[in-house]
Amino acid sequence: MGQVLAGRVPDTTGQELSEYLQGYITLESSLSPRAVLSALVLYYRYPLLAVLLGFASIGVVLLPVLSAAFGFSLSFSVCCFTAAFGGDGVLLALAVFGLRCAVTLPCYFLLAVPAWGNSAALAAASFGRGRRAAPVVYGRVWWLRAAACAGILLAGMGVELFCSPWLLEAVLSRIFV
Repeated sequence: MGQVLAGRVPDTTGQELSEYLQGYITLESSLSPRAVLSALVLYYRYPLLAVLLGFASIGVVLLPVLSAAFGFSLSFSVCCFTAAFGGDGVLLALAVFGLRCAVTLPCYFLLAVPAWGNSAALAAASFGRGRRAAPVVYGRVWWLRAAACAGILLAGMGVELFCSPWLLEAVLSRIFV
């Protein structure tokens, strides 16, 4: 769906994306509170939502929707870069999203899969019609996985804050020679 909608993006998008990326480099080159907050949101939004939905029976429905939204936003973004810059857009998308996706996608699924199981168990207990259901237990493995993913996301965020502007500037200088 993201790829289909990216095909409807107007031709002027390339210029707008170039201006956006130049602004991004300017913002990210200085380690400001705004840049840190932006990176924090980008890295933690989907994994944190997955963890929180693991504590609610509605997570049975919302976790697949969240996964679809995550996939759509990534697909749409990459396809916009490719549509605007051609073959160089793939390299540019890799520079912008590569590290973040290499960190956030595995962490998201490491958290979302057990969260979906927990929310399914909560839904079964809620809608059990009087039948007894096993209690939902968030054991030590659950919390260790959440803590490990939080640490990995923090490390990835730090690497991106310090390395991403340099990498993006190198790719942009190659594209706009």
